Amino acid sequence: MRAELRAKIITVCHKKIETKGYNVGVSFYAFFANKNDNPELLMEAATWWIQTHRLDHFVKAHKVIEIIQKESEE
Repeated sequence: MRAELRAKIITVCHKKIETKGYNVGVSFYAFFANKNDNPELLMEAATWWIQTHRLDHFVKAHKVIEIIQKESEE
């Protein structure tokens, strides 16, 4: 996953946790505007979410952060 997308996901997850609480769930759509203005990035996120990690539609934001941080360490 490109660094730009990784940073965006972490930022959005932290904001969601800050505003809605630690157990807030997110979907990969949370990282994009309602307008599909970057289909390549959206598909990259969808592929990572659905094919690579086989995540459910909604996953706890803190879990998404953990997955990304673990991948960054590898």
